[in-house]
Amino acid sequence: MSTPPPAPEPRPDLIDRLFELLDHTLDVVHDRVIRPILLIGRTIAYLFVLILVALVLVVVVLIGGVRLLDVYVFAGRVWLTDALIGVLSLVAGLVIWRRRRPVTPRAPHE
Repeated sequence: MSTPPPAPEPRPDLIDRLFELLDHTLDVVHDRVIRPILLIGRTIAYLFVLILVALVLVVVVLIGGVRLLDVYVFAGRVWLTDALIGVLSLVAGLVIWRRRRPVTPRAPHE
């Protein structure tokens, strides 16, 4: 008895090739377009949350500092607390003002 000849390999039909092409195209679009957009959106969202949390923490620390100064340090002399906060704000503003860099003017467009 002889062995039967090997069956020919089935050729992928047109529908399978089209689906493979569509799958490859969608993978490329996802990797080059959608993924960077998602990463940028996620980064913006995390930064927004981080800024909001930092703002809340700054406000809480400032309120706590004023209460601490008013109740325990200066024992009810609110004007001393206000004066100290004013001086600290003035010094911080002067330091920031000193560190500024002059803006170079642009050449006019002709």
